[in-house]
Amino acid sequence: MIDVLEHATEPTAGLGPSARTLIASVLGNGLEWFDFVSYGLFAELIARAFFPEAQPGMALVLAFSVFAIGFVVRPLGGILFGLYADRAGRRSALTVIMAVMAAGSLILALAPSYVSIGLAAPILILTARILQGLSVGGEFASASVFLVEHAPPGRRMFYGSLQMCSQGVGVLVASAFAFALQKSLPPDQLANWGWRIPFFVGAMVGPFGLYLRWRVAETPEFVKQIRRRAKIPPLSSQLPALLCGIGLVAVGTAISQLWHSYLSVYVVRELHLPRSDASLALTLAGIVEVCTYPLVGLLADRVGAFRVFFWGATVYLLIAWPLYAFMLAEPNLSRLLMGQLVASLLFATISGCHPGLLAALFPVSVRSTGVALSYNTAVLVFGGLAPATVTWLIEATGSPMMPAIYQIAIAIFSLALVAATMHGRRWG
Repeated sequence: MIDVLEHATEPTAGLGPSARTLIASVLGNGLEWFDFVSYGLFAELIARAFFPEAQPGMALVLAFSVFAIGFVVRPLGGILFGLYADRAGRRSALTVIMAVMAAGSLILALAPSYVSIGLAAPILILTARILQGLSVGGEFASASVFLVEHAPPGRRMFYGSLQMCSQGVGVLVASAFAFALQKSLPPDQLANWGWRIPFFVGAMVGPFGLYLRWRVAETPEFVKQIRRRAKIPPLSSQLPALLCGIGLVAVGTAISQLWHSYLSVYVVRELHLPRSDASLALTLAGIVEVCTYPLVGLLADRVGAFRVFFWGATVYLLIAWPLYAFMLAEPNLSRLLMGQLVASLLFATISGCHPGLLAALFPVSVRSTGVALSYNTAVLVFGGLAPATVTWLIEATGSPMMPAIYQIAIAIFSLALVAATMHGRRWG
């Protein structure tokens, strides 16, 4: 408590308080997306390095299963770091999270291949994904709550949307980086060591993030709660809010995983286009999402966040099948880019309100824990398992339309769950 109150005001040296707070809030989330998009873009090379004895299709499933392990432990990380943030403060939690996240990236960058150390190699990348999953489990919730609680009244959706902007920046930087590596390195060098470079760069961001987060102030709402010693309600009393949060995130995370981390695999295996085309499409996605998120936040503050969410999810539900059919009818770069453009616009519309809406569902005393639990449960069930599930479905059915079917089913579920659990909450 003493530490929280000591950091209730922000030092003025260096960056101005608002700039420092903003960068400290969004840096970790951007790093998370940089890592997971990089993993997706190089998934086939990672599968080759760590699962060389499996058939190509099964090696890819194994690589995405290791990827999914990070999502499996996210709810645990969300609970642990959420409880810590609700008791020790958002700033302290964010500092610890950044250190763990950077450690996971560094292990992934330096882990020897299966040929070098045998079974220990996949165990190492599994360890890296567990560390990343635990840290990321607390990152989105703690950082979103930190940013929203610093926002002025009437601008919370806009400020929350800046957290989502960091995801777009992560997508943009990762895809542009991958595109540059794919164009500049010979295939054998890319497979041997080139794919590791993004993870090493991600790990190097850690020290800067640690310094920045240690220098920011605690949120006014949390400090106020500490000073008045407010009673903490049991999280079980927040079940409707938890379910509503899961519904809000489910459709967005399904779209995100299949249009971001899985896109490279789909482009190569189903559209039969070069892997660099996927990197180019994801670069476009990053640009579109970064530009769209703030507009979605401003619109949500004006007309109501639930309303914007329902608009976006309903339109995507109707357009998902035609979108994939359009790309498959005549696979080429132009159609891929048009499909990515539409998907990115709708994804940004659906998810741009997530930080502000999720924070608004819970009282201050359990806000980080509630946001973390609802967000990470949805990401695990509907997002983290999506690449492996869709890969298996395509292998089993032979139909390249499986991603569309998966996303349509999740969109229906998501809309129904949110509608059932709003319990009279205002559309605004």
